[in-house]
Amino acid sequence: MDRQIVELAAFGALGTMGFIALWATIERMLFYRAVKINDFTSRASLEIAVYKRLTIIAVIASNAPYVGLLGTVFGIMIAFIDIAENIANMDAAALMTGLALALKATAAGLLVAIPASIAYNLLLGKAESLLAKWDDKHA
Repeated sequence: MDRQIVELAAFGALGTMGFIALWATIERMLFYRAVKINDFTSRASLEIAVYKRLTIIAVIASNAPYVGLLGTVFGIMIAFIDIAENIANMDAAALMTGLALALKATAAGLLVAIPASIAYNLLLGKAESLLAKWDDKHA
């Protein structure tokens, strides 16, 4: 397995996850800003509307670090294979470069997961606030 294929797969997956999380976050923010709780005839219909797409953000937040870690594991495996194949000509700088490049995937996973986790928690709070307002008006 080639290092470039692993990097492309890991960063491609993480880039896609980041884009989806950003899209869902912006969509939810715009929805929450525009929602009128009086337009809903039941609490259940409001719940369905306010929780929509939050699961996507939560799944990305919880799984992006694992995708990054998987990229790192494959990158380190490739570095070790390179060492084994070139043990006579291997220098420390090449080894360290290979390992450092592998760790980029973990960092990228965290860079996707942390904002997605923050967004999920903020949006969940806003959803709960809208439901509380509906309860207050219909009590």
